[in-house]
Amino acid sequence: MVPLREKIGYALGDAASGGITWKIMSVAFPLFFTNVFGLTFADAAALMLLARMFDVVTDPLMGSIADRTQSRWGTYRPWLIFGAIPFGLVFALLLYTPDLGMTGKRVWAYGFYLLMMVCYTMVNVPYGSLLNVMTEDSDERNQFSAFRMVGAYAMGFVTLFTFAMVQKWAGGSLQHQYAVVGAVFGLIATVMTLACGLLTKERHQPVRAEKFSFKQYADLFRNKPWVYMTLVAVCTNFFNGFRYAVVGYMFTYCLYGDVTVGRFIINYTAFMAFGEVTCMVFGAVSPWFTRKVGSKRMAFVWASVICCVCSVAFFFIPMDATYIWVMIAVSMLTSVGAGLYSPLLWSMYADVADYATDTYGTSSTGLIFSSGTMAQKFGGAISASLIAFLLGVAGLVSETDILTGDTVVTITNEQSVRTMVWALFSLFPAVIACIMAVLAYKFPLKK
Repeated sequence: MVPLREKIGYALGDAASGGITWKIMSVAFPLFFTNVFGLTFADAAALMLLARMFDVVTDPLMGSIADRTQSRWGTYRPWLIFGAIPFGLVFALLLYTPDLGMTGKRVWAYGFYLLMMVCYTMVNVPYGSLLNVMTEDSDERNQFSAFRMVGAYAMGFVTLFTFAMVQKWAGGSLQHQYAVVGAVFGLIATVMTLACGLLTKERHQPVRAEKFSFKQYADLFRNKPWVYMTLVAVCTNFFNGFRYAVVGYMFTYCLYGDVTVGRFIINYTAFMAFGEVTCMVFGAVSPWFTRKVGSKRMAFVWASVICCVCSVAFFFIPMDATYIWVMIAVSMLTSVGAGLYSPLLWSMYADVADYATDTYGTSSTGLIFSSGTMAQKFGGAISASLIAFLLGVAGLVSETDILTGDTVVTITNEQSVRTMVWALFSLFPAVIACIMAVLAYKFPLKK
């Protein structure tokens, strides 16, 4: 039996990467780059797409490197221990707006975004792979995954709920506020990542393939469970990516700013924080739900159906701030499904890794978990890039004033922009959730 302290330590890893860095990158980055940093919508779309295409190479490579690492700290833990500081530092620099011309700002944004993806990969791929060497028990892996998701969503709630508070505390221009947000949350992410590496323990040695071989990559595409799992993972991050990346625009152009309810102010990060609490609760419930349904596969299917139905329902809510609590309620119901499937994703990847070891004779745990991380970033990138592109097509134009350096956003077709934003938060994710349910139903492993 793995002690509770270690499960909490493991949860801190995704609290840092999923609950802080990835959450801010998903929710705040699209709006930050177009409305604060000063990139055009075309630049922002290209930036997020290019960075994730870069991950198609770096994620599997990192998985192979991690699988072959041997040190006094183990196979996967040293990457968390020594990667913690660059991980938090680069994240902080990415939210800083330099006093440069448009070309200089593009170079800064592209350079640090790509570097951030490298740092994220360097930490997150070994972190996911760590699950397979801490325990071989399937039920205990479910528990670790549940702790991981609770940690991510609990910290996601804290991050999103306090985001505006940190901005207000920082004061000054929006550029200064985001720079302070990056420094504060970057430091917290560093401490949590380091703690995860120090508090966890590797109990089992992977069956190593000491020599690098492209056969491992070929074996992946012959591994039917891996193919289905990776397609499912891409869909989950398409689903989340659309909702998180567009919510800032929804508040800006559909609800016309923050919504005041009595003395309570709801901005776009606070709005998504309600969903984080829901995900945290139902992430903890997920192992029980899986036992009741009978398999991880069917639990994933039912969770996807919940996401689909609730996303469609959101589209029919009037685009009016007086319905804010209805919006929050339906968004929270959508998060019930997301909370249920999130722990299952990584537990099912562990099953896929076991299947690969049994079938092909050597461990490719890091490589397989890297594909999960790659799918996460690929889905998030395509969705964020599509959002920037489609909003540009719908009538949003972002540019930097040459004289003042300020970001200027204009709207050429307001109704088109509002409809597009609303659909991107509801109907687009609904279609993805439907596809996700079908793929999960066809997943070959019946555990």
